[in-house]
Amino acid sequence: MTQLIFDLPTRAARDREAFFVSPANADALAAVDLWAGWSQGRLALVGPEQSGKTHLAQVWAGDLGARVLEAEALTEALVPELAEAALVLENADAAVPGHPAREAALFHLLNAMTEARRPILVTARRAPARWEVGLPDLASRLGAMQVAQIHAPDDALLSALLVKLFDDRQLAVPPELIPFLVTRMERSAREAAALVARLDAEALAAKKSLTPAFAKRILGW
Repeated sequence: MTQLIFDLPTRAARDREAFFVSPANADALAAVDLWAGWSQGRLALVGPEQSGKTHLAQVWAGDLGARVLEAEALTEALVPELAEAALVLENADAAVPGHPAREAALFHLLNAMTEARRPILVTARRAPARWEVGLPDLASRLGAMQVAQIHAPDDALLSALLVKLFDDRQLAVPPELIPFLVTRMERSAREAAALVARLDAEALAAKKSLTPAFAKRILGW
């Protein structure tokens, strides 16, 4: 008999203690921590989807009491209020390029933050110099923006990410499961999240413990 599954929300740990440092993200962490020295008070935190950009940005926001705004919500009317404090602008390359109103709003926001001497941390998958924006003045500012890169996860970071993802779901797994998954899975944070979600659902439905043998049977490895 199969158990019913409810898609319950998980609570991701976003504090500094939960941010695992490895060669894949150490330089980015160092750059974020040196915010007082950012060129013009701006930094673009760049990396693959689910690579830890939001986690690191929220650590920084917590340290400085910064506001956090999804770029798709950015409007020119918000600029004066946003420039009153440090700011994290999330997922900017997905929301700004190709949207004239948001491009104009970001241009004015960068100017306002510089004038107010407030730091701004922008998260994106691509470096700002590669964004295809139609506003020349914005393109110039983006091209000059300092960039911190989070790279694809190495073994240590991927292992820590899997542990964190299981822990976020309050799942206790045997230690041997982590290296079993790391040596066989696609090496990306996105795949790690999908893998943990699938194993959680399958184990719950089958009323089985999460073991390498169970994972091998479910994933067809």
